[in-house]
Amino acid sequence: MRYFFDISYHGKNYHGWQIQPDAITVQEVLQQTMSTFFRTPLAITGAGRTDTGVHAKQLYFHVDVDAISNREATRFKLNRFLPKDISIQNIIPVTPDAHARFDATSRTYEYWITLDKNPFLQETAWQLHRTPDIDRMNTAAAILLEHQDFECFSRTHSNVKTFLCDIQKAHWQQRGQLLIFTITADRFLRNMVRAIVGTLMDIGLQKQAVEDFRRILASGDRTQAGASAPAHGLYLTEVQYPDHIFLKQHAD
Repeated sequence: MRYFFDISYHGKNYHGWQIQPDAITVQEVLQQTMSTFFRTPLAITGAGRTDTGVHAKQLYFHVDVDAISNREATRFKLNRFLPKDISIQNIIPVTPDAHARFDATSRTYEYWITLDKNPFLQETAWQLHRTPDIDRMNTAAAILLEHQDFECFSRTHSNVKTFLCDIQKAHWQQRGQLLIFTITADRFLRNMVRAIVGTLMDIGLQKQAVEDFRRILASGDRTQAGASAPAHGLYLTEVQYPDHIFLKQHAD
């Protein structure tokens, strides 16, 4: 039977989500834990990939296992096997063809910036020593919704078929000494959010004009955009799916 696992993790100790040689990843830890727990080799498929050091408040993966009679008890036991920086939040039965990556309709990221030294945010937010102009950054961020080609924010030499993304939301808000950038789209390119944040920060710190943002987007050239913001301030916060893939008759 196929299940979606809703998970969260702190990305500091991992080289991203995807399994790779000679580096510890979130997918590898989960896959090994699941295989040990269910006593059979398992392959898990995630909703997407996060880069080295990036966190996830919500990421789904799917896996096929024998029917789970008590999902809450299974979740509790699996969490005892997992390291402290990875947690299973929910186990959800889905249709046999449901796919954690291809069925996702949107993904939302947040980027956190702290304007003051905060010992509790050292590993989870980018500390700035100057306060950027949020109005300028929001004016530029709104321009993202007018475009679909984001090659200028993609990691160079990325092996992708298209640079098209449908961005539905992009805005900054301030909560005390914390700045949070929220962006939602149907898909994201590798390094895309961090490149956008770095470029918007140049605008907020008066290093670039708002109109430069339009030029950068039109260029399709990564070298025209700003430097990528540090990975440790980035979170995958939400993944959305169509209702029909969830087996409501099996819900707790």
